[in-house]
This record gives sequence, C-alpha cells and structure tokens, in this order.
Amino acid sequence: MTTYVYGITRAGRQDLPEDLTGIGDPPLPVRTVTGSGLAAVVSDCPQELRPKRRDLIAHQQVVTEIGRRAPVLPMRFGSVSDSDDEVRDVLAEHAGRYEKQLEELAGRVEYNVKVVHREDAVLHRVLAEDAGLRTLAEANRASGGGSYEQRLRFGEMVAERVREREDRDAELVRETLAPLAEKTRTGPENAGCFLSLSFLVDESAARRLLTETGRLEKENPHVALSVHGPLPPYSFVE
Repeated sequence: MTTYVYGITRAGRQDLPEDLTGIGDPPLPVRTVTGSGLAAVVSDCPQELRPKRRDLIAHQQVVTEIGRRAPVLPMRFGSVSDSDDEVRDVLAEHAGRYEKQLEELAGRVEYNVKVVHREDAVLHRVLAEDAGLRTLAEANRASGGGSYEQRLRFGEMVAERVREREDRDAELVRETLAPLAEKTRTGPENAGCFLSLSFLVDESAARRLLTETGRLEKENPHVALSVHGPLPPYSFVE
C-alpha cells in the first residue's frame, strides 16, 4: 500500500497522540517514518484519494498537531510515496535541506490575508474622488437614467475606477503589512478577492500583524480584510 505524507519534522520531537488519525473513511491511523534524524508523519493512503472536505480537514488537523509540538515542514494535500522505504530514502537524500528549513521555520507561523471591497462603500468612494463621474451620474439622472450608450459608458468608467482603487488598496496593504513579516508570498487567487497575501511571522510578532490589519480596515471602511491563521507555514516550504 502507498504511503501518504502529512509533514516532516525532527525525529523524537513529534510526540503525537497515540489515537491520532488522518485521511480515509474510516480515518487511518497516523504513524512516523524516521531516518537521518528526521521523521515523516504518515499514514496508509486510501485506494482512491480525492480532495474531499473531510480529508482536507483531516490533513490540516494532523499537520496542526505536529506544529504544536515542533517545527514542521507541512506537505500539501495529496503528497504520496510508493512506500515507507521510499520515504526514508527521500529523508536521507534531502536531510540537509530539510534541517535548514526546519531551523528557519522554528517559532514561526503563517497568516493569510484576503482583501475585498465592500461594494456600496467602494462605489461611494470612487464617485467622491472623481468629479467627472459625479457629473455624468447627475446628467444621466436628469435625463431619466440616460440612454443605453450613456449608461454603458458610465458603467465602464466606474469599473475602471474600481480597478484603479483595487491597485491602490492592494499596494497600501502590502506596504503596511509586509514590513511586519519575515517573508511574504502571494496567495492563491479567489473569486471576488483582489488580493491574497501570506505572511511568515514570528509567533511573538503575530499580535502586531493582527493589530495593523484591524487598523487598516478601520481607516479604510470600503475595504474588508479577512485574516486566516495561525497556520502551518505551507506557503514557505519548498
């Protein structure tokens, strides 16, 4: 049976609960494969591995359990090896690189910040900032809503101003939060979200990142920032 890998840590440091289970239906017991001073936290792999919500959550929970006890190199969902012996071979082959990354990630966590616009608030903002848009809106209202061409032109102008506002707000978020982190990565794209950033921070610095995120949102009411974390440092492991 193939081996499913959740993460890599140092041997003798994981001390996982004996009843910890991972992916599968029923959930499969988790174990460790050790070699070269490292430990891969693994389980058997189900015959059919699919990104079901239950298994995604189980993967995350196992990685979180490891991270509570020691630095961890989290694997993405779906990391599979042919056997435990192959896992040991990989640990031996890359031991130096894994040790270096574990040292770099010790005491550090990831936070992901997603940024969206509050629709009504941002429309009010762009109208307030652009006298030409306000004039055109007033002219359309005065003529009973304006012709189809006038409404189309107005909609295109508003959309362009909103895109410009997205660029400006994205830069504001980056400039404010990036200096508080040791590393920053662009996160995966999400529908309706014009910016997704992941930050690697020392656990002791996390409060400041959260405080600044709250301040940004308070001072820019047309912007909504959604913070996810602390997370295992998925975005900062190669």
